[in-house]
Amino acid sequence: MSNETVSNQSVSNESVSNGTRTALVTGANKGIGYEIAAGLGALGHRVGVGARDAARREDAVEKLRAAGVDAFGVPLDVTDDRSVTEAAALVERLAGRLNVLVNNAGISGPTGPGWEQDPTTLDLDVVRTVVDTNVLGVIRVTNALLPLLRRSPSPRVVNVSSSVGSLTRQADPDIEIGPVMAAYAPTKTFLNAVTVQYARQLAGTGILINAACPGLVATDFTGFHGPRTPEQGAATAIRLATLPDGGPTGSFFEDDGVVPW
Repeated sequence: MSNETVSNQSVSNESVSNGTRTALVTGANKGIGYEIAAGLGALGHRVGVGARDAARREDAVEKLRAAGVDAFGVPLDVTDDRSVTEAAALVERLAGRLNVLVNNAGISGPTGPGWEQDPTTLDLDVVRTVVDTNVLGVIRVTNALLPLLRRSPSPRVVNVSSSVGSLTRQADPDIEIGPVMAAYAPTKTFLNAVTVQYARQLAGTGILINAACPGLVATDFTGFHGPRTPEQGAATAIRLATLPDGGPTGSFFEDDGVVPW
């Protein structure tokens, strides 16, 4: 564990013996991630609030607890190997296993007017930074938590993606897909491909892993532009996190059904 204090947290494995389902949501201190945590908590999950910022993380935990959710904070920077290792160790101490992992943390990188990222002038360091969070971060966290997921019955992994990662939609001139985002959009295509590879590798293990598109949600990520609320944006991820055994895996969903690759 790091020297950062994790307050008001029991270190027992009582949840293992009493059957409580435990979920970890990355980037859960605000927006869609917070609402995913709240939704899973309302369904009876004990929820780990993964976030880098200590103050925002603890504020989110307190808010969730006030709403009746059994929540605990998890210091977590998905781009840092040590942080991810320590987060996995904390979840193991507090819960012993993990039933649900939602990889929600993500960044867009700097954008120009109208959110545009012009590929002809794009700084490669921006691309590296966005890939490190949106793709490598998901791999880093998922692999660190896999041993705990394997200990639980019916484990579920949800990767929060975006329809801008759909090559089918991006290439169709008749579909309004938004501005060119040459750093952000390809990372979601990459994430979708990684999701499929995990599903192939984990076939037959009982672990279901899928990608979820929340739609255009009014959060600080979008400058609070968008027709959907964070609660609406969280709905697909919550559904995929609670799929029954035998449900789909290696697929990409939004509220209306499957998103084309």
